Order: sequence, then C-alpha cells, then structure tokens
Amino acid sequence: MKLDDLPGVMTIEADVYPHPWTRGNFLDSLYSGYETWTLRDASGELVGYFLMMLAVDEVHLLNITVRRGLHGKGYGRMQLDKAAQLAREKDMTSILLEVRPSNERALAVYQRYGYVQIGRRKGYYPAADNTREDAIVMRFAL
Repeated sequence: MKLDDLPGVMTIEADVYPHPWTRGNFLDSLYSGYETWTLRDASGELVGYFLMMLAVDEVHLLNITVRRGLHGKGYGRMQLDKAAQLAREKDMTSILLEVRPSNERALAVYQRYGYVQIGRRKGYYPAADNTREDAIVMRFAL
C-alpha cells in the first residue's frame, strides 16, 4: 500500500465498515513501517488490502478488507495466503487477529483457513447506539 492507494482504500473502508479506520490510522500504519499489501483485479482496480504489524516472532493482522460486492469470491483467502507468505519470509511463528462476533462471514473464513480462537477482548469495538462489541482473538500457527 502506498499513499496513492489511500483514496481507494478509504472508499472501500467507509463502504464496508460502520466504524471505519480513519485516514490518520492508515497514515500512522504506513509511517510506522507496517507490512501492507493491496490486491487488484486484472484491470488494476483495488479489490482489497491488509496491514499487519510484526512484533518479535508473531504478526498482528490489524486490518484485512475486501471491497463490498466481492465477498465470497476467494479474495479474503488470497489475502490470508499473502499475509502468511510475508510472515513466513520474516520468520514469524504465528498471526493474530481480532474479529467481531457479529462478522460471521469473516469468522467462518478465518476458521476454515485454520485460525483458532484463543481469547476474547471485552468491549473492544465501537458499536451502534454508543455501545461496544467484544472481539474474538484468533491465532494462526505458521
């Protein structure tokens, strides 16, 4: 992901999530040197992206997103494959992520891929009506 990708990333982010990352979140991640990747279709149109932070021997997958209308077509799995490849190249041992329990589609993708639940973070995500939603913490061993 490059600065030039941010307009497209922000459009997808705002369309997919009720509480999207801000431009500042993405800029902070880019300036911090986090691993990023963008997925494009044959015409060069942005399909998805992810950002991950390396910490000692494991990766924290901070954001992985596929454009609305393209869910269920294997793009999420392609991104998980790429994240695992990059993590292995950096000699990491596992990938961690958080997912909303209400995001059943993503949860199913992660479980099919081999991620296992290792915990729960209470009140992690902002939710509707000024409430909070837990996060399921998942781990994938490389």
